[in-house]
Parts: sequence; structure tokens; C-alpha cells
Amino acid sequence: MLEIACNLSRIRASLPEGATLVAVSKTHPAEAIREAFDAGHRIFGESRPQELCAKYEVLPKEIEWHMIGHLQTNKVKYIAPFVRMIQSVDSARLAETIQREAAKCGRTIDILLEIHVAQEETKSGWNVGELKRYVETAAFSSMPNVRVRGVMGIATNTDDERVIRRDFGELKRCFELLRPYFGGRFDTLSMGMSHDYPIAVECGANMVRVGSSIFGERDYTSKG
Repeated sequence: MLEIACNLSRIRASLPEGATLVAVSKTHPAEAIREAFDAGHRIFGESRPQELCAKYEVLPKEIEWHMIGHLQTNKVKYIAPFVRMIQSVDSARLAETIQREAAKCGRTIDILLEIHVAQEETKSGWNVGELKRYVETAAFSSMPNVRVRGVMGIATNTDDERVIRRDFGELKRCFELLRPYFGGRFDTLSMGMSHDYPIAVECGANMVRVGSSIFGERDYTSKG
């Protein structure tokens, strides 16, 4: 417990004022999340709907859950009743599904538009040109139960800091490009993970997603 609390304290101290820390708890047991909660943390990120739902059931309802992994449209209905933010919105079809399921629940769900900037083709996300064309159609004006808060992205998995900075710089550019379409509510640039979040913050991130530096290396055999 002390280790998780110390890790949280260290990372918080490294972030600028106003930056939000999302503790990425995917694959870690509910007990570890409870320790972080008891240390005062409230925002947690998960990447699998089934695991997220299971943890939601057994953990304090004060937790603010963020979906950060690729989300299939047929899974939205399971998390729509409680998820605070879906960071990984990478298609029009997904955004429209979130609108439909949020409306059924009588909720408004915050989302981030995930943009593909990494060199790996396996990573998901919008092409920024395609996204801009979609946004220009004013499609989101017909989605009253979806609130677009900003953009999210993942840098190329490399030790080359120049490449990482380039990717984060592109995400920042996209954030500024899209902001005029949404106004003041468009205020979140989520980028940076355990290995690169200090660079992300230097490049303008005001939300970072940190997992292993808080909880230790992931146990992919865990069912959560």
C-alpha cells in the first residue's frame, strides 16, 4: 500500500498544476485500485469493458472511470451507465453509438477523439484530415448526450525522443486545429504514459495516463 501511495505522490509532484493524472489500472486487481483510492486517487483508466464493469461493481462509486482502450460498438452499452469519459473514440460509428447508449441512460458522456500519430499501423485512431472533415459536417451538434472534450493519442513505441516529440507535437497541433469547432468545453489533451509522460507534459499534455509507474508491471494473466 505504501508503495502505490508513494508512487502516486511522486508522479503527482512531477506534474504541473492543472494536469490530470489517470491511473491506468488495467490488468491490476481491484485490491491495488482500492489502495490507490485509499491514498486519495479518484481517476482510473481501463481498456477492456468486461474488466471495467467487474471493477465498477466491487469498488467505491466515487471513482471516475475512463475507458482508454479500443472500444467495439457492441460493448458501449455495458459501460454507458457509469463511465465518466471514453478517451478512445476513433470513428463516427463509435461516437454515434455512444450518443445512442448515453441517451438511453439519460446521461451525457465526455469523450476524447483518438488521433493516430504513431508509426505503428496497429495503433487505432482517426486520420486527422478525415476527422476534420467529419467535424466540419457539424455531426456532433446532433449528439446532445456526447460532450467532446479534446483529443487523445499514443506516441510511437520507441526510445528515440525526437520521434516521440514529433508525435506529441502533432497531437498538440490537432488539438489546436479542432478547438475552434467545439469552444470552451474542448479543453483536454490526453497523451503520455509511464515511459514518456514527462515529454508529453513538455509538449502540452494536460492529462496523462500512467500505469506501471504506479502499480508495477502488468499481470496479463489477471482477470481483474
